[in-house]
Amino acid sequence: MGKLNNIQVFCRIVELGTFAAVAREMNLSAMMISKYMAQLEESLGVALLNRTTRRLSLTEAGEIYYHRGKQLLDDFLELDDYTAQLGRHVKGMLKISAPIDFGGIYMVPAIDAYQREHPDVRILMTLHNSRVNLSEGSFDLSILVTNNLDLGIVARKIAETRLCTYASPAYLAKYGEPEQIDALYSHRCLHYIDTPHKDYWLFKVGEEETKIKTNWHFASNNGRALCQAAALGMGITQAPEISVANYLAQGQLVEILQSYRIPALAVYATYLQRRFLPAKLTTFVEFLIKYFAENNDPSEDKLNTREKTSI
Repeated sequence: MGKLNNIQVFCRIVELGTFAAVAREMNLSAMMISKYMAQLEESLGVALLNRTTRRLSLTEAGEIYYHRGKQLLDDFLELDDYTAQLGRHVKGMLKISAPIDFGGIYMVPAIDAYQREHPDVRILMTLHNSRVNLSEGSFDLSILVTNNLDLGIVARKIAETRLCTYASPAYLAKYGEPEQIDALYSHRCLHYIDTPHKDYWLFKVGEEETKIKTNWHFASNNGRALCQAAALGMGITQAPEISVANYLAQGQLVEILQSYRIPALAVYATYLQRRFLPAKLTTFVEFLIKYFAENNDPSEDKLNTREKTSI
């Protein structure tokens, strides 16, 4: 087990970038981390890291050893989880990545309901709008709102939502309602940054998807802030319908340019294909599918669960 521990230390040094960061994470001294690293290199008879005063980098041998060692650690953890699930007791930590709005609005109630059934599963959820590389091992599961999936992952559709364009009645009364998408260039737009389509808004013209780059007046990576801004009459925003449901219900926002709406976006739970899928992962994904099927918004069918999809 000493060798396995040293491999784990080495992999975390590569991933976190410094001995000090690994020491903090493992609640050990930097001297102890250096000792583990020295033991590993001495046992192999080769240097794995290039050390300078400014940074660490992998040697050629270190590059190979990291990827194989990381796979070994993943296999060991998968085997451990798989064996534990044979006892039908689900436990452990599940690390989730989710978009800021969907995670903040919808995932917390779902996690609460799941943990009532599986109280020994700890869940660490990180909210951001950038896609994560699951192969790096920082997350077990990534929630994506998208119509484009990467190859090499398993994707289970848990819900779907429409990407629509909205404004407040007060804004439309003051500036008029755009009838064509080209008219947006002369309007005050509220832009959601850090999305897969970056600086563009998406529309459907005929049978083709069209992108336009608006002259935004206010931008943020937080959909709640943009919805609030739109409700205050600051401008027009484009957002998933799940993000504006409450504003629509209260009449603070209305949908515009409906005829240019693109097809619905799917909400996926994605993870890497493995030989042994831990119970904490499989039970959580199955729970999400069931949860969102049973917790649709009955007024507009905001979240429609579909069949599972494998990519």
